[in-house]
Amino acid sequence: MKFGIDRLIEDAELRRPLEGKRVALLAHPASVTSKLTHSLDVLAALSGINVTAAFGPQHGLRGDKQDNMIETEDYLDPIHDIPVFSLYGEVRRPTAQSMETFDVILIDLQDLGCRIYTFITTLRYMLEAAAEHGKSVWVLDRPNPAGRPIEGTILEEGWESFVGAGPMPMRHGLTMGEMGYWLISEFDLNVDYKVVEMQGWKPEGPGFGWPVDRIWINPSPNAPNVNMARAYAGTVMLEGTTLSEGRGTTRPLELFGAPDIDARAIIAEMQRKAPQWLDGCVLREVWFEPTFHKHHGQLCNGVQIHAEGPAYDHNLFRPWRLQALALKAIRKLNSEYELWRDFPYEYEEDRLAFDVINGGPSLREWIENPSTIANDLEAIAAPDERIWREMLKDYLLY
Repeated sequence: MKFGIDRLIEDAELRRPLEGKRVALLAHPASVTSKLTHSLDVLAALSGINVTAAFGPQHGLRGDKQDNMIETEDYLDPIHDIPVFSLYGEVRRPTAQSMETFDVILIDLQDLGCRIYTFITTLRYMLEAAAEHGKSVWVLDRPNPAGRPIEGTILEEGWESFVGAGPMPMRHGLTMGEMGYWLISEFDLNVDYKVVEMQGWKPEGPGFGWPVDRIWINPSPNAPNVNMARAYAGTVMLEGTTLSEGRGTTRPLELFGAPDIDARAIIAEMQRKAPQWLDGCVLREVWFEPTFHKHHGQLCNGVQIHAEGPAYDHNLFRPWRLQALALKAIRKLNSEYELWRDFPYEYEEDRLAFDVINGGPSLREWIENPSTIANDLEAIAAPDERIWREMLKDYLLY
């Protein structure tokens, strides 16, 4: 199969509309061809393509920034001698000045299929700026490594943020190209938009979203493998808690823990409360010591989520429910445990990070209420998932 970037560089007719235009690229470290050449390098080497600028999302064009709210500066690319504008620095929306450096922008971003991954918001902001300034946007499409399953409540009105671009569930099931079509429709944008579609991508084929013959490159520093991408729609919620999400270890966002929790007791409580939400994966007790970030230098007891191997079932695995259940189990075992992070998250200072991540307070309220059960959360989430599943049919390209 071929990604959008591979089709573009191989097909001169496909890229003919770019001739005579000033072309910009929005990319990150995973923006590579099948031969692992970075998209900026391969585009700059093509005859007939005049690359005049580049843009980097959160973590930077080259992926140099490790954590949230660590900003990247604008700079001049030393190889291609073009300006590189940061969309996670002094600004998160492209400026009028940066928009004047190109006629067409190619967006080649590997997404994780999760609402909170900020590349979706950056896509929205670029589409809005392109509509305002009369620019064209091409998305060079890539797989959704989490595949087509969807999960979670739809972001509530008034809870939009840099980690919540619009009313979608946590695990959205779309590719970036498809997401662009949805954003244009949802926000009524008048923009010249094109998707360079993948060839041969089968979201239900081998790999269940991520093709088995393609090498995984980190799209951000803490996205090291496909297992993380599958679990992320649940484990990302840990960023709004006091628990370590594994930053500072070799398996970030695949596990959770703290020095003062009992992983075996948590797993047992999860199995007691909602065993059906543990299907499709394996939970394993682990011990780890983060080298930085939460609980750095302390031995943590925790749980690792294995959404891989023979036990993995793509259609049964529900990471959002699983992680919610884990937090519910911790609260049941210790009603006084200080669970919620109370410092700024992605520039949101007046709302709990956990609520910002989930697009509203409903999940935290379910966790905190000692009388709620799994069916109560199911009653909240399942209708939203049905609505989204029906709606997204209009935007599927594959």
